[in-house]
Amino acid sequence: MYIQRSIEKSIIQSMRSAPVVAILGPRQCGKSTLVKNMFPESANTVYLDLERPSDLSKLEDAEWYLSMQKGKMICIDEIQRKPELFPLIRFLADQWSVNGVFLVLGSASRDMLKQSSESLAGRIHYKKLTPFLLEEIENKYTLYDYFAKGGFPRSILAEDEKLSFQWRQDFISTFLERDLLQWKGFTPATMRRLWQMLAHNNGKTADYSTFAKSLNVSSVTVKNYIDLLESTFMVEVVAPYISNMGKRLVKAPKVYISDPGITAALLGLYNFDALSAHPSFGTIWEQIVLSNLKGVFPEAEFYFYRTANGAEIDFVMKIYDYVFAIECKSGLSPTLSKGNYNAIEDISPTHTFVVLPIEKGWPMKQGIDAVSLTEVKEKLPTFIR
Repeated sequence: MYIQRSIEKSIIQSMRSAPVVAILGPRQCGKSTLVKNMFPESANTVYLDLERPSDLSKLEDAEWYLSMQKGKMICIDEIQRKPELFPLIRFLADQWSVNGVFLVLGSASRDMLKQSSESLAGRIHYKKLTPFLLEEIENKYTLYDYFAKGGFPRSILAEDEKLSFQWRQDFISTFLERDLLQWKGFTPATMRRLWQMLAHNNGKTADYSTFAKSLNVSSVTVKNYIDLLESTFMVEVVAPYISNMGKRLVKAPKVYISDPGITAALLGLYNFDALSAHPSFGTIWEQIVLSNLKGVFPEAEFYFYRTANGAEIDFVMKIYDYVFAIECKSGLSPTLSKGNYNAIEDISPTHTFVVLPIEKGWPMKQGIDAVSLTEVKEKLPTFIR
């Protein structure tokens, strides 16, 4: 069963306006499935999966092979395994001078694929595919399913909770023991322990020195490990919002596990009942709000705000010249703290949204609305002129 993805229209637009389009996202988030449904295999398409030995062998003389595919759409999956292809892709894209000729899929971020940004500047559009957004599956699955199973297709589509949990445990092991082997400078056992520590500290400011002491490694090593998890889309690192108000701000970043289902698996939480009783429940809701807003508004930048005096807001969302305060509350009867109001006063946002796991919200005060996740995505654009 194929579930349509929200990003499809944006990909089509990019294919029409750039010779190379890169779809980046975590392993198993549905990149290959998306592309094969959007562009069915035909005589005019070529698919190469760089994890398949037979496809890798075709690229032993990559210039000859790819040159012979002129006039076709060429899709190369897991491009991070052969970044040396980027200069050749640039050469052929310039020579053929046709938009939408190369579609590359990768499980590493743009920053990690440095050769692409250097070789393909002005020729490539980047698109990020996440695991399922809630809006893509809400007609079939509940928010409770999404909390416990997350958005990875094989997890949320699993027949029961046991199969979903087993898939996520296997995904974590495979990611650590096989997928990360292409990146140097880490050990799977230490990475697993750090990942579990991050799950227990989900959404909190990252204390690298405390992690380092627990793992018996340096703070620099911890930072490098977290950078690797971020570059492979396994965690979201949210920087503090820096203003010019002379406030003493918390400067350490907040780190979220990127998917609620993976968080639950790292914590050993089997279903929603176990998850809802766990101390991490509130920060998992924050992560759900963050990842879904990022998926709907890819042009936005996200920060958090916290001062030494206790003023705080979960997310500061900057989009164009507008600033929005986003506070996430997992309870159904929310109240804002004095620290929240002080942060709102400091930030002076265009509007403040308190996002709840509800179906329909209400106005709380002038400039502050309690909203569902669906409503914040609908209301926010009305403030952008």
